[in-house]
Amino acid sequence: MATVNWQGVYPALLTPFKKNEEIDFDLFAKNLHAQVKAGVDGIVLGGSLGEASTLLNSETNELLIYSKEVLGGSIPVIVNIAEQSTKAAVQAAKDAEKNGADALMLLPPMRYNADSRETLEFFKVVASATPLPIMIYNNPVDYKILVTLDMFEELTKLPSVQAVKESTRDISNITRMHNRFGSRFKVLTGVDPLAYESLAAGADGWVAGLVDAFPKETVAIFRLMKAGKFREALEIYRWFLPLLELDIHPKLVQYIKLAAKATGIGSEYVRAPRLVLEGEERKRVQQVIDSALANRPALPEYLHLKSASWEAMEK
Repeated sequence: MATVNWQGVYPALLTPFKKNEEIDFDLFAKNLHAQVKAGVDGIVLGGSLGEASTLLNSETNELLIYSKEVLGGSIPVIVNIAEQSTKAAVQAAKDAEKNGADALMLLPPMRYNADSRETLEFFKVVASATPLPIMIYNNPVDYKILVTLDMFEELTKLPSVQAVKESTRDISNITRMHNRFGSRFKVLTGVDPLAYESLAAGADGWVAGLVDAFPKETVAIFRLMKAGKFREALEIYRWFLPLLELDIHPKLVQYIKLAAKATGIGSEYVRAPRLVLEGEERKRVQQVIDSALANRPALPEYLHLKSASWEAMEK
C-alpha cells in the first residue's frame, strides 16, 4: 500500500461518464495519467465531484480497483465514504480496505442532521472497523454538520484519524487546529477559491477540484507556496481564481466537467438527475473557461520544489 502523508495536492476526481451514463474508464485513465504527470500526491475517489450520490457502491469499488491497476502504487488512493447509516459506512470502509484503498475520507452521516454525540459515535464505529488512515471531511456549509474543535479533541483518541479536509470556509480554523492540536492532525484545504490564503495560513495540503481540468497549475501553486515563492504562486492564483470559483457553485460538477472537457482530459456527461449545461448558463461558464485558456500562464519549473520545501519543514 502507498503511504499517505496528507501533504500535497489530492484531486477530488470527477467520474467521467459516457453519454449513456456508463463510466468511461478510458477517459478516467487519461485524467489519472495527467494528474500523475503534473505531480499530484494522491487521489480521492467518489467525493462530491465524483458524483457519489449517484454512484453504486459496486461502481466505487470498480473505480478503486481500476485506479490501483493504473497507478501501480505510485500514489495513494483515498476512497470517500458518504453514507446515511453507520452500518452502510462500515461496510463501505471494509470494501475499500479489501479492494486496496490506502486511506479513507469520511463524511458525517448523510441526510440526518446528527448532533455532536451521534456524529462522534459514527466516526468512532467506522474507524474501529478498519485500520485504514482517515481524513475527516468538515464541510458544514454543504453537509450541515460542523465538526468542532471539542469534537476533534475526542478524535485524538483514534490514531487512525489523521487529517481533516477543512471546508468550513473559515481560514482561521486552520490556525485554531494548529494552536490546539499542533501536528496531531494534518489540515488540507478543501475550498478552491481559498486555497492560496489557506496555504499561506499553514494548510498541509489541498483537496482540489479544478485540478481535474488544470492539474499542473494546481500543483504549481501548492509547491511554490511551500517553497516560499509566494509572489510566483500569487500570479498563477490570480489568473486561476475565476475558474476556482466554479468549485463553490451547486453545479460544480457540471462546471468542472465542462472545464475538463475544454482541456481534453474529461467530458461533460453527468448522471441524472444532473443534466449537462445549456443555454445562457452554459455560455457564461464556457466564457470563463475560454478566457482562462486564452490567457493561460507559462508555469515555472515546480516539480523539483517538493523535496526541498518538505525537507525544510522537517528541520
